[in-house]
Amino acid sequence: MEFGFTTAAYVVAAVLFILSLGGLSGQESAKRAVWYGITGMALAVFATIVGPGAGLWPASLILIILGGAVGYQLATKVQMTQMPELVAAMHSLVGLAAVFVGFIAHIELGRVLAMDPVQREALHGFAALLAHKEPVELAILRVELFLGVFIGAVTFTGSVIAYGKLAGKVSSAATKLPGGHLLNITAAALSLICLVWYFNTGGLLPLMLMTLAALFIGYHLIMGIGGADMPVVVSMLNSYSGWAAAAIGFSLGNDLLIVVGALVGSSGAILSYIMCKAMNRSFVSVILGGFGGPAGEQMAVEGEQIAIDAEGVASALEEADSVIIIPGYGMAVAQAQQNVAELTKRLRAKGKTVRFAIHPVAGRLPGHMNVLLAEAKVPYDIVLEMDEINEDFPTTDVAIVIGSNDIVNPAAQDDPNSPIAGMPVLECWKAKQVFVSKRGQGTGYSGIENPLFFKENTRMFYGDAKKSLEELLAKIS
Repeated sequence: MEFGFTTAAYVVAAVLFILSLGGLSGQESAKRAVWYGITGMALAVFATIVGPGAGLWPASLILIILGGAVGYQLATKVQMTQMPELVAAMHSLVGLAAVFVGFIAHIELGRVLAMDPVQREALHGFAALLAHKEPVELAILRVELFLGVFIGAVTFTGSVIAYGKLAGKVSSAATKLPGGHLLNITAAALSLICLVWYFNTGGLLPLMLMTLAALFIGYHLIMGIGGADMPVVVSMLNSYSGWAAAAIGFSLGNDLLIVVGALVGSSGAILSYIMCKAMNRSFVSVILGGFGGPAGEQMAVEGEQIAIDAEGVASALEEADSVIIIPGYGMAVAQAQQNVAELTKRLRAKGKTVRFAIHPVAGRLPGHMNVLLAEAKVPYDIVLEMDEINEDFPTTDVAIVIGSNDIVNPAAQDDPNSPIAGMPVLECWKAKQVFVSKRGQGTGYSGIENPLFFKENTRMFYGDAKKSLEELLAKIS
């Protein structure tokens, strides 16, 4: 009865997870998709704690309540602008859990193998599963366990560094230790040797050595990736966490964990590949810590940044017929989306054509800007992707850049030695006039100077985006 209920619950949960992933692909269905995921996870947890081999219910309930309380606090206090680093932090916990579960499974396997046949027959749950495995199955189990710990360790330290870079606690510049990629290759070779060693002996030492090497690989890989590629990194770490969960699912014999891990792993990998294509990045180069990137000296930027006030911007907008707004992370930080929506409403009421240009990696996560604009009730039909609108800049009167930097950087096209060389960008400098709402004269998240700010048709609208737009709105009836 227990097996039947658990299996049926796992099937229903898996279907709900698939519906959740499918629904998250659209803004209108996303809210419903989240509820599918919540329901599926609640069902999966319930089926697991009452299923075969379950026990220690008081401890399980206490841990669930504590975890739920922490999750509730995070959900109510974390700002939208902090979501990327929160996602990275959650990935690190998944990786760490995979490492812990792998080591516990290793210890349990050693305990079971040390028992005599009579003792093995009295076992329950995971221990009983181990006791009835054939020698070939145990060998396969060791490989699954090893891979789960390896991927989990890489995910853990990689996600911690990604969190640090996104939160500004670690430099966003690509940084490598002396020896560069050779250190990563050495650590990977050591892990492979440990795999052969562990497969033949099942000892704890090779597992521990591999874990240390994998922790270093995760740290050094992500440190070697610049800020411009961080959205891809977060997506890729999401994929890693899924594969780690799937590998541990094989070790534990948990079908739902395998299914969910495969869903997360494959969807994260596909999203990362799509983002790399959109950024003209090599998928392999990004996940290997920026291997093979530009090595020459970047072009110097000449000229000066010319400021403009709210009255000057308002005057230009009054005369303009077509306007394209480019939102970025600065808009999210300033929580200026409501003011942007109000500006759009007023300009459209005057008969002007207003549209939004969204870069695939605007913000710190895919869809970041779309979510903020939808929250501000900006109509979906005027929010366009880069490929849909890039050709329209030459016929546009005014382009307004709000808190964007790297995604509107001409160096991507003009400087072959730029860290973002070859990345498709929004060609806003081709508009008749460009206004850039920016706090100051600093560089973007990737640390690269932007020649756009020095062009003759560009004016810098300095200040906090929300306050600057409030000043602008006061000038536009």
